[in-house]
Amino acid sequence: FRIMAGKVKWVTDIEKSVLINNFEKRGWIQVAENEDWNFYWMSVQTIRNVFSVETGYRLSDDQIVNHFPNHYELTRKDLMVKNIKRYRKELEKEGSPLAEKDENGKYIYLDFVPVTFMLPADYNLFVEEFRKNPSSTWIMKPCGKAQGKGIFLINKLSQIKKWSRDSKTSSFVSQSSKEAYVISLYINNPLLIGGKKFDLRLYVLVSTYRPLRCYMYKLGFCRFCTVKYTPSTSELDNMFVHLTNVAIQKHGDDYNHIHGGKWTVSNLRLYLESTRGKEVTNKLFDEIHWIIVQSLKAVAPVMNNDKHCFECYGYDIIIDDKLKPWLIEVNASPSLTSSTANDRILKYNLINDTLNIAVPNGEIPDCKWNKSPPKEVLGNYEVLYDEEMAQSDGPDRDLRSRPGQSTGGKGGRARDSGKPVLTTWK
Repeated sequence: FRIMAGKVKWVTDIEKSVLINNFEKRGWIQVAENEDWNFYWMSVQTIRNVFSVETGYRLSDDQIVNHFPNHYELTRKDLMVKNIKRYRKELEKEGSPLAEKDENGKYIYLDFVPVTFMLPADYNLFVEEFRKNPSSTWIMKPCGKAQGKGIFLINKLSQIKKWSRDSKTSSFVSQSSKEAYVISLYINNPLLIGGKKFDLRLYVLVSTYRPLRCYMYKLGFCRFCTVKYTPSTSELDNMFVHLTNVAIQKHGDDYNHIHGGKWTVSNLRLYLESTRGKEVTNKLFDEIHWIIVQSLKAVAPVMNNDKHCFECYGYDIIIDDKLKPWLIEVNASPSLTSSTANDRILKYNLINDTLNIAVPNGEIPDCKWNKSPPKEVLGNYEVLYDEEMAQSDGPDRDLRSRPGQSTGGKGGRARDSGKPVLTTWK
């Protein structure tokens, strides 16, 4: 039995169970079936094999898969930053108002990723930036790992001596030539709740990149650290203070297995509305939606927009104490493991709603359909951005839809034009 075998009919529950266990071991996780066809939720490695030139698979019109072939352009930490930087420069060259800068040379609208360098390639540039503000803290992450593995914080150049200088060339090289790192300015003023740092995990479904059509899942959540935050340099090594990954926090002494250190996004909204006000809270979430749309636009030109593909990304966003959101990373395989009862319900609904958009009405998949499902099948998803709709609304709609440029509601009136503006990420 091969992943591309096509139609399958289960014989017994026992046989079904054995096959599913087999798939899971190989990274092929079966999530839906009926008597005529099967749909498999594949790992990123399996996707690479499927689209590899060597393997020679050819997908038929009734086969769809849950990753784009080169999804890593967005989900590898170094490539995400590289593509966003390229996107900014291209908009600047075009004279786009979206690339406008302030008097200090900072992007007004596109400043949503922390200052980041690739190591070892950008080592000298990093040192130059570090010396401008020697008291700053930086966070180092391996480009190809997840769940907080290999991450550490530094505030001195000597702390990255785990890499070595080549004595002949005096150039900076890593111990492992295979592994690249990114080093980013650490957000050392995070918004705290109960004294603890948290981030947002938000789910975004992309059905097509050209034209870009994406959906926001309304049931995201916050992940809290188990130990109260302190910017003290003596706690730089305490990952229970700094990293929100459940894979790390669940090993902490104070981890709560009932709520899993999680809040729903709706609870966060209620908290912020009661402490900061409704208008400020709405502006924050508008900015988060703006960040997500711009990050997808940044990679759209380089993404292999295969008609058989869709993807559900896990976005990680951190909010600082000035209520400015920052994009930290995007995950190609956000965890679908449930750590709590609420988690199980959320992720079950997430998979169900995702499938209802990818394969409307539970019919046999057809990769040729226009990927614009009816509203009634969206479930907890809402349209975040529809490029075709945006283009029909005029070339300047992106700027008019920018947080602060319009009232934000559907059919709300733009302050600058007096015309109704449909905010497609609402």
